[in-house]
Amino acid sequence: MADQQSIIALNIGSQRISMGVFSPTKSGLVLKSYGATSILADPATEAARIPQVQLAIKELAKSLKLGSQKAAYALSGQSVFVRFVKLPPLEDEGMDELVKFEAQQNVPFPIDEVVWDWEKLKTGGIDNEVVLVAIKSDSLNDLNSVVAETGLGTRLVDCAPIALYNAYRFNYQGNEESTLIIDVGAKTTNLIYADGQKFFTRSVSIGGAVLTSAIAKEYNVSFAEAENSKLTSGLVTLGGGHAGQLDEAAAALGTVIRNSLTRLSAEVQRTNTLFRSQHGGNAPVKVLLAGGSANLPYFREFLAEKLSLPVELFNPLLRVSVGKAINVDALATEAHMMGELVGLGLRASEKSEIQIDLVPEVVQAQRDINRRKPALVTAAALLLAGLGAWAFFKMTSVAAAEKHLKDLDAEGVQLESSAKKIKRLLAEEKKTRKLIKAYAAAETGRLSGVDMWNDIAEKFVSEKIWITDLEPRTEFTTDEGGGSEVVIDQAFMNSAYGKSALKSEVESADSFIIRGFHLDDQTGVVNIVEKLRTSDYFDFEWGGTPMATTAIIKQNVNKPVDKAYAAPFELLIPLKKPIKLQ
Repeated sequence: MADQQSIIALNIGSQRISMGVFSPTKSGLVLKSYGATSILADPATEAARIPQVQLAIKELAKSLKLGSQKAAYALSGQSVFVRFVKLPPLEDEGMDELVKFEAQQNVPFPIDEVVWDWEKLKTGGIDNEVVLVAIKSDSLNDLNSVVAETGLGTRLVDCAPIALYNAYRFNYQGNEESTLIIDVGAKTTNLIYADGQKFFTRSVSIGGAVLTSAIAKEYNVSFAEAENSKLTSGLVTLGGGHAGQLDEAAAALGTVIRNSLTRLSAEVQRTNTLFRSQHGGNAPVKVLLAGGSANLPYFREFLAEKLSLPVELFNPLLRVSVGKAINVDALATEAHMMGELVGLGLRASEKSEIQIDLVPEVVQAQRDINRRKPALVTAAALLLAGLGAWAFFKMTSVAAAEKHLKDLDAEGVQLESSAKKIKRLLAEEKKTRKLIKAYAAAETGRLSGVDMWNDIAEKFVSEKIWITDLEPRTEFTTDEGGGSEVVIDQAFMNSAYGKSALKSEVESADSFIIRGFHLDDQTGVVNIVEKLRTSDYFDFEWGGTPMATTAIIKQNVNKPVDKAYAAPFELLIPLKKPIKLQ
């Protein structure tokens, strides 16, 4: 049985459940025992997943002889909301209120319906940057109930991408090169960037289950059969005639997998651009591959081919000692899948660079009780002491009572002086809050356009369609086929320096024109419009009436004419909420 000083780390993935027992040392960690098991991540059997997870955790806890100890566990990247927020160079005392305000602006749910935490990042500059991590309270409480019903308690709750980052920082100390960790799980791939002191992460909904579903669809077999084929015969075909060197069945299966992974490489390239343009990072110079799908033959070579970067397996055990009871050879084949466990061990031993703790309600309630216990004991002691003092007071002389009153008067003078200082500090705090609100209002306006652009960019993920112009418009109407008015002063290019480009009489933009080109098929533009219908910013029900796609597309040339490389298109879409311009 693990002793009370041990750290129990639990990683609950979509398909793989793993658990490790660590002992903290002055310099790091010792892995004392380890176990892992898998469940089938079939989307069609999602309802049966919870009992499978519970059973898997119980069996692992039993095999590792854990009893009813508390575990540190990680949430998957797809279940949490992660946002990086830049802040002005404020003192640490003033950051709590500002970060709370930013959380209310950035988390896409009411703040009282989520559990969230934040950590200030090292940036190397004068500006502050924090990482916000949030999850719906109901989702966290449900998962915590699953863990609790296995007999384990909750020590802390982290998220998988940050646990991986902490494991990287601990094991690859001294490496300042821009590095990308690609953690390919069953349903999600976490992209973690470490560039000097910079940190960034993004999760994309592509994983091993996507490959399995593609195989099942291609060969018309069940998900379980497809998963077995992937594990026993699956590989990724490479360029340069690689498929021709394989037998026909293996080449066909490898081609299906390669086609499914092409989207992943495109998402990596897009996230590289996002990291460089919006977060000031450098392009990665190497890739560390993690997760269960990293075992797929030729996967590393495929990524190296697509990304033009060296790719190697992530090793989170470089600086972690291993106990005598563990089979080192067997562990070496699974090390790249243990990053979350190592990160959790570091977080629980307070050796991690980023410390996030998403506390379920029942755990927070227990912590509050434990925190109040010393105060309750002290209050009881004070009550008894007070009763004794009262009895003593009744027995003292009137002279002693008068002296006590004089002492109280002196203390009252001191308290009055302190009260004046407190009032002065409260007045200063009020001024500071007013300044913070003014900044927050300006920052919210600045970020609204950036967030809308990011939303549009996610919908335009295509190698054959691109945007050339995003123009705000006003006075949108659906009458006579629909139209709008320009908000940009056409004489702006010839106006004096310092004059606004906006028309003075225009107060807000209620729609946008999106212009661009497509290579050879106008149906791609129609598909883009359908994706935009899921946007949080555009309104496809104008005046309560749904708008047809033909009403949105104002121009869509079928194909390039003459010697043109691409054909133009133009969309006019109203906004759900107008953007103030004045």
